[in-house]
Order: sequence, then structure tokens, then C-alpha cells
Amino acid sequence: MLGHRLGRQFGWLWGAYGASALGTWLAFGAFPLIAIQVLHAGPAEVAALSSVGAAVGAAVAVPLGPWVEFRRKRPVLIATDLVRFAALLTIPAAFALGVLTFLQLLLVSVVVAAADITFRAASGAYLKTLLPAEDLLVANARFESTAWTTTIIGPPLGGMAIGLLGPVATVVADALSYLLSALGIRATGGREPRPDRRQAPRMRAGDLLDGWRYILADATLRPLFFNTALFNGLVMAAEPLLAVLMLGRLGFAPWQYGLAFAAPSIGGLLGARLARPLVTRFGQHQVLVVAGTLRAIWPVGLAFLGPGTGGLLLVMGVELGLIFCCAVFNPVYATYRLERTATDRVARTLSAWAVTTKASTAFLTAVWGVLGVLLGPRTAIGLAGVLLLATPLLLPRRAAGLRLLRLRLWLRPRVRDALGTGFGRGGGGR
Repeated sequence: MLGHRLGRQFGWLWGAYGASALGTWLAFGAFPLIAIQVLHAGPAEVAALSSVGAAVGAAVAVPLGPWVEFRRKRPVLIATDLVRFAALLTIPAAFALGVLTFLQLLLVSVVVAAADITFRAASGAYLKTLLPAEDLLVANARFESTAWTTTIIGPPLGGMAIGLLGPVATVVADALSYLLSALGIRATGGREPRPDRRQAPRMRAGDLLDGWRYILADATLRPLFFNTALFNGLVMAAEPLLAVLMLGRLGFAPWQYGLAFAAPSIGGLLGARLARPLVTRFGQHQVLVVAGTLRAIWPVGLAFLGPGTGGLLLVMGVELGLIFCCAVFNPVYATYRLERTATDRVARTLSAWAVTTKASTAFLTAVWGVLGVLLGPRTAIGLAGVLLLATPLLLPRRAAGLRLLRLRLWLRPRVRDALGTGFGRGGGGR
């Protein structure tokens, strides 16, 4: 994977992605810590930072997908990076002046969430114009590998920085990472063609749903869309309950909790490395279905979590298997989605996809918070795991190319017979 050269422009884009990803993981958990330690916020306010902020940010991003579609993507990427840089810098500035409030934290989380969705939509469209189709899987595998690398090294470094300098320092680091990302994207250079504009001079209300219409009308994107939204939402919904169970009732130390999720991230590097060879050997659709099925099997094991070393090893084993399967699945799925989406629909489609994923995650996290109170954390985690076992039913069951090939093979002899009947038996002589 590393030996496959994708050019200077992709190199800068990859470097920009790595910088912003590292900054995000350095500041992981910084907002809740600031809310608790600096603003003395309660549990409801802390929960609102992740759920309400993400949901409102997703709603704000809805009109941005169609807007991005008909603009050059590189300036949009730079602008969203600079927006996140400026928004995050308001937090240390307000803290230094002694005027930081919970409302400001919430507003910044909304702005960052909306900018994240817009950036993802524009970056997918930009990548598709930057590279030929045969290089998309290699590029997505590199992004996936980078994501897991920063997951391994970011939180420990961020924890050290928080311990020495406080949580506001990691927010500064996160802001600077977006500035570095903007500079990297600007350095890609090249001339990006301007997308064709629509006939209508203004965006209509109905245009906001174009991304969802395109997804739901496609027989292969539709099940994959529901699969990823449900899978991501259920996995993330169980995470807070797992933290309550491990750090509360089972008495794990914070370092053990961090180790249980950091160490298995090595499986992400291995999975991302194997994605392309597996596709070459078994085919894209086969890897997509098998990896998508295997990743759904692991989370139910967390319901059997116990105390002590055995419990810690159980969590690490489950997370290792889950992360490995996700790391194989994610670049294949991202490539499959880009290939199935028309070039003039990518931004709207990816925006709708990201909005739905964020909204469903926020909703399911809130629902599972209530279930955790009513049923207990362990039962709620087990319920999420059982429901995840059904998500493979939403994977595309048959490759679109295979269906088309079979249709052609079915039609070919019938067309030949029809032509033979009309022309070969006297029809052609008239």
C-alpha cells in the first residue's frame, strides 16, 4: 500500500488529513473536561455537548451539501478548516479573559460539527476528481491507517498535555491542526475544474433532499446507508454505558480504561493494510459483506464483562476484533460508495450520509442513556450488541456489476433467437 505512489497533490492532502486527525485526538474529551473542571457543569450539560451539539450541527449542515456540490471543493476544504480554527480559538481566548460560558462551548461544538460534515462531503468529491478510480481504495486505506495511528498516539499525548497544562491547551493544539490542514490543502495546488451549475439560479427547498433521494433510489447504496447509520449509532451509543460500567461498578482505573481502547487500535493499522490485498484476492463485494458481517459479531461480548484482569482482556479482545474488521470494511465501503455515486452528486450524497450518521448517533446515544438507567448499563450494552447482529442483513447482497452481467447473459441468447426468428427464417429476405 505504501509503495503505490499517488502523486504530490494526494501527498499534501494526506498530510493535511493526518494533521487534523492528530489534533482531534489530542483534544479528545477536552470539551467535557472544560465543562466539568472550569464551568462546573452537571451531567445533563455535559451530555448536551455531545448529543445536542452534534444534532444541531448536523441540521445546520443540511443546506451546505447542495451548496458545496456546485463549487470548487478545494476552497471549501480550506474555508471549513479555517472556520474550525477560528471557532476553537475563541475558547482559550474567552478562558484567558475569564468570560468563557457553557453556551459558548455548545455553540462552538455546533459550528465544528457542521464544518466537519461539510468538510467530509467536499473532501470525498475532491478525492474523486483528484485520483483515478483504481487508486481510490489505496487512498482510503491510507486515510484509515492514519486515523488509527492518530487514535493510538493522540489520546495519551493529549492526556499528558491536559495533566500538565489543562484541557484548554489541547483545544489550542486542535485549532492549530486545522490551520496546518488548511495550509496543506492549499499546497496541493493544481487547477480544479469548476462544476457545472444548474439551470435554476437559486437553490430551492426541495434541493436540500437531493442527497437522500439519490441514496434511496440506488439499490446498493440504500442498504449500505442504513447499515452504516445503524451500526455506527449502536456502537457509539454503548460507549458511555461501557465507561460507566468499567469506571464505576467494576472499579477499573482510568489508565486501564484508556489502555482497553488504545492498545486494540493496532488492529486498525493491520486491517487498513490488508484491505487492498483482500479486495484483489476476493473482490470488493465479497470483502465488503464479510467484513461488514464480522464487525457486527464482536460488541455483544461486552455484555459479559467482569472485573479484574480477565475483564480487561475481554474488552481488549473484543475491541481488537471490532477495530480490525472495521479497518478492513471502512476503506472498502468508502471506495464502493464513491464509485457508485455520480461525480456531480458526490458532495450532496456524502453530506446527507454524514448528517444522517451524526443525527442517528446522537439519537441512539440519548435513547441508550435512558435504557441504561431503566435496565442497567450491562443489559443496555447487551441489547445494543444483539441489535448489531442484525445489521449485516442491510448490507448489499449482490454486486451491481454481477447483476448486470447476469442480465446480459440472460438476454443474449433470447435476443439472438429473436433475431434469428425474424431474419434467419425468411424475414431477412423481404
